[in-house]
Amino acid sequence: MDRRWLGDRALSVPVLSLGTASFTSGPWSGNDAGAARRLVDICLDEGLNMFDTADVYAGGNAEMVLGQAINGRRDKVIISTKAGLRTGAGENDVGSSRGHLLTAVERMLSRLRTDYIDLFQLHAFDAMTPVEETMEVLDDLVKAGKVRHLGVSNYAGWQLMKSQAAARYNGWQPLVAHQVYYSLIGRDYELELMPLGLDQGVSALVWSPLGWGRLKGGGKHASAGRHKDATPDYAPPLYDEALLERVLAALGEVARDTGKSEAQVALNWLLQRPTVASLIIGVSSEAQLRNNMEATGWELDAEHMRLLDEASTTPVPYPYWHQRAFPERNPQPV
Repeated sequence: MDRRWLGDRALSVPVLSLGTASFTSGPWSGNDAGAARRLVDICLDEGLNMFDTADVYAGGNAEMVLGQAINGRRDKVIISTKAGLRTGAGENDVGSSRGHLLTAVERMLSRLRTDYIDLFQLHAFDAMTPVEETMEVLDDLVKAGKVRHLGVSNYAGWQLMKSQAAARYNGWQPLVAHQVYYSLIGRDYELELMPLGLDQGVSALVWSPLGWGRLKGGGKHASAGRHKDATPDYAPPLYDEALLERVLAALGEVARDTGKSEAQVALNWLLQRPTVASLIIGVSSEAQLRNNMEATGWELDAEHMRLLDEASTTPVPYPYWHQRAFPERNPQPV
C-alpha cells in the first residue's frame, strides 16, 4: 500500500487507516476481539498498519480490543488515538487541561497495552483551557516518550493556527496532523483548513470519507448510509439532497468507465487532494475492508477528476467567494 508523510516527514503512514469504532459494542455495533484481530491480520498483510481509535469509543472498550488485537506485534503497527471529549461525570473528565490529558494518556496506554502512542490527537477544541497549557503538556508527553507525534481533530482554522503558533513560539512539539471530515459531499475543509495545512505542514487524516456511508453506491436506499439513523448527533449534515444526487450520478458514471465501485472512486478522488495523508475507513466486514483497499494503487484521470469536482462544487461563503475573484493574489489549492 502507498504511504505518505505526516507533516514535514514526521511519520510515514499508509494512505488508508482502519477506524476501530466498530471493534466493540456501542452505537456503531461491531466486532469482538477475535473478529477485530482478523481485520488487523488482513490489514497488515496488505500494508495497512495504522489503526485509529479514541478513548470515547464504547467507553474505552475499542482501545482495549485494539490492544488485544495487536498483542505481540506492537512494533508493526501505528496507533492513532484521541482524547478530550467527555469520558465521565467528573469536572476533570473532559477537555484539554494538563490534568485531564495526563490522566487520559495513562489510561490509554493501559488499555492499548503499550508504553507509547504513535499519534496522539485532541478530539475537539477546548475553549476553557489556554492553548499554552495544552500545547505545553503535549510537549511534555512527547519528551516523556509516552507520545511520539501530535495532532488535533475537528478544529476551526483559527484554533489550529493559535495552537500551532503557541507550539512554534515556545519551541514545543508542533502539530503534524488534523483529523477532519472531508468527502465529495462535504468539501468545507478546502476553504480554510486545507490552505492552512499546506502553510503549516499539517496533514489531513480524513474521517467518514464516504460521507457517513452516503457514497457507498448500490442504489438510492443504500446511499443513505448505515450510520445515518443510528447516530444522528455525530453524522455530518447533508444540506442539499440535490448535491447528493449529482455526486452519486457522477460516481456512477466514473465507476462504469473505470470498472471500480462508487466507493472506490470516491476514496480515490480524496487521495488526489492536497494535504490528504490517509483516509480512515470504518468497516463491518472483511468484504467491505477488501473493497475499500482496492481504492488504492491507481489514479482517476484528469477528466474523471473534473467530472467529480464539478458535480460536488457548492457555493462558498464570504470572504472566500470574494477572494476567489482575485485568483492572482489568492491561489487556491488544486
